[in-house]
Amino acid sequence: MNKKTTPADLFLGILALLLISVSFYQTWLGLQQIFGPASLVIALVLSLLLLFLCWMLRNAKLEGRPTGSLVGIYVFIASFCFIANFNALYTRFMKTDIYTDELREINKSFMALENNVESKLSYKYNKITTQNIEIKKKQLMEQIKDPGNKGIGTRAQALIKDIEKLTDQKVDLLTPVGNDYADLSERMGHQIDNMISDLSPEERALKTDLNNAALKWNKKIQDLLLLSKKEKDELSQGVIDESLAEYNKLGSRAQNVLGNDKIHFEPLVSQTQEVGKIGFAFEHAIKNFGMYQFVVLAGCILLDFVIVIIILLVTNPDNNRNNRGSVFITKRSGNTLIPNK
Repeated sequence: MNKKTTPADLFLGILALLLISVSFYQTWLGLQQIFGPASLVIALVLSLLLLFLCWMLRNAKLEGRPTGSLVGIYVFIASFCFIANFNALYTRFMKTDIYTDELREINKSFMALENNVESKLSYKYNKITTQNIEIKKKQLMEQIKDPGNKGIGTRAQALIKDIEKLTDQKVDLLTPVGNDYADLSERMGHQIDNMISDLSPEERALKTDLNNAALKWNKKIQDLLLLSKKEKDELSQGVIDESLAEYNKLGSRAQNVLGNDKIHFEPLVSQTQEVGKIGFAFEHAIKNFGMYQFVVLAGCILLDFVIVIIILLVTNPDNNRNNRGSVFITKRSGNTLIPNK
């Protein structure tokens, strides 16, 4: 039988083509982690199957035939596209946030390790006094290196007096070698460490290296987070890998120097190495579910499932098409005979 194309047919066809075309591209990207170059062919096959099933669903609905089995097949195939789409979209829109969270956690880990090590060292003063001296010492070291007022100026001398009051000891005013104020800062810091602690050379070296590493990575990470989204995505993984390598090295060293009875160190592994993998996308979304995760989820559902819902809702059986040519509705013509009473 002849079927005339209606505006509804055109609208649904164009809508299905647009949605499934976008889904095809995202499915291709999302499956690359598993199938590599073959993901293009797989995504194309899945998308063509979805288009074919949409056409079959529309025809079945028009002809009044059951659509349950076709819907089931569509949902099964579309589920694969949905998983790949979610991986691709989530990685694209949430990648920067994932890197940012990891970098901030590394910053916190350095500070936690630094505090943990310092709490296990032996000091001549009580904990509160030691912490106050440590704060003043760090301020002094930064002040000596300050480009606007290098050396032991007025502000640095005020900090030294505060330290002398806290320790009840005299701080020697050292001089720079040439114009190397970074070296002067380190030597002043070592002097104050020696005044407040009963540390072995290994413990003193560990404390110094850990303090320097914490300051260095805090600055690098803060500088990185100020860059553009594109630059952060390009540079973050390298910074994460490098900082974690130094963190794990210092943590293992702390455990060796202080002993297993004083400190237990667990190495950190970069979670962002998993970015782009399907399992990571779903795991991260579940752990951090919020508005952005909901938007990505809704977008994937829209791409893969909304077209079949629209087809089922707007398509009504075409009785004229079903009944055309049926002998049961053939109109009878002729004169009406009225029986004689």
